Amino acid sequence: MILSSFFSLLLLSSPQSFAAQGEKFPGGDGTVAGVSVNALGSPASGISRDEKNFFNVGNSFFKGNWVKAPSSTTGRDGLGPTFNAISCSACHFLDGRGEAFTKSGNIHVSLLFRLKEFDSQQFVDHHTYGGQLNPLAIDGVQKEGQATVTFIPREEHYPDGTVVTLRQPEYHFDQLTMGPFGPNTIVSPRVGQQLSGLGLIENISEDDIQAGADEDDRDGDGISGRTRLVENLFAGKPTLGRFGWKAEQPSLHQQNAAAFLGDIGITSPLFPRANCPLVQISCAEAINGGEPEVEDHILGRVTLYVQLIGVPERRHFDDPQVQAGKAVFYKIDCQKCHTEKFTTSNESPYVVLNNQAIYPYSDFLLHDMGDALADFSQGSPALLTTIDREWRTPPLWGLGLVPTVNGHNHLMHDGRARGHEEAILWHGGEAQKSKEKFKSLKLEERQALINFLQSL
Repeated sequence: MILSSFFSLLLLSSPQSFAAQGEKFPGGDGTVAGVSVNALGSPASGISRDEKNFFNVGNSFFKGNWVKAPSSTTGRDGLGPTFNAISCSACHFLDGRGEAFTKSGNIHVSLLFRLKEFDSQQFVDHHTYGGQLNPLAIDGVQKEGQATVTFIPREEHYPDGTVVTLRQPEYHFDQLTMGPFGPNTIVSPRVGQQLSGLGLIENISEDDIQAGADEDDRDGDGISGRTRLVENLFAGKPTLGRFGWKAEQPSLHQQNAAAFLGDIGITSPLFPRANCPLVQISCAEAINGGEPEVEDHILGRVTLYVQLIGVPERRHFDDPQVQAGKAVFYKIDCQKCHTEKFTTSNESPYVVLNNQAIYPYSDFLLHDMGDALADFSQGSPALLTTIDREWRTPPLWGLGLVPTVNGHNHLMHDGRARGHEEAILWHGGEAQKSKEKFKSLKLEERQALINFLQSL
């Protein structure tokens, strides 16, 4: 009875906590029902028969394994020469979230390491390893190296005396065939993200995303999300980045092409050169699977597939405890980065993505998350710049279904958090105030917030 009264008071204290009209359907008309292991990979509801057929073709290329050239399966050869995985789904299993670490504590294939180094004037891809460490290679080509991890305990203390022990990952690199990275190298670990609703995100207008930016913190709230202009190979000029952990890609087509090259070693019309730095002679001399290895129409089907994956329906969205958790979400200012609602534009060729009220809980901006979550330097920490501490706010829809689909609940950019509470406690930088507010909540309020996140 006392707990029920607590939730009633919390709901009354915040008008934003009541379930919004349409909130049950966060992906608009294309929202999909179901809580099975396929909940994060179903086609959006209401797509046409032709779109469904093309979706299935894209799905087959997304989930199918690529093989080295030459091969009788000419449409799927060209793997490598160096690579991280043999398929897209290896990192996005069942279109969900990568695991980062195996149960034995080793690095999972879903976790990759981006590399850059300072060449006295600017940061560029690493001169011997390229933009990404590739731990695998086809026969006759050297693998680049291996990553391992150890975990350092880190305690967070609540005012009520509760102690939570976090795990701080510390990465190590060995068997580096081209020698050490060098002191000017920055390493950025990143795990595969879930794919629900990406086409809707692509169809949010640039103006609507830019409207949330406050790079100079003009309102003085300590939160200064910013947009990032990145190279758009189609437009031939910089445009808004909205995909990837660092908002480094402007479109799903370019994001997919970059992943084909960086993760699987598959060239495309957008990225026609194999990922072989000049010093990697065996890589450069390896037989390719054609020029390009994935043709534009196949890349287009994969992009359609990713664009039309539906957003799962909310569970228990109107439950009083869940709504009380939403009130807490607003009370501690989570919504200042995890924006609840957008309306998509009408610029997509797919009707189901146009003019939709959606609830992604993200502003799609870059935020400084503090030193504990920053990329790391192999030499001087002074090399780190703002972008090395920044991460694009990930959407939260589908978050509660990750354990069902992927069998784990490892969150944050490198999977270090074991569940929602740890993820909140890792927040720093611009989110430090919200984290401290969370720690000051009563136990019942903290649990209510967790219940809300699990309903998304």
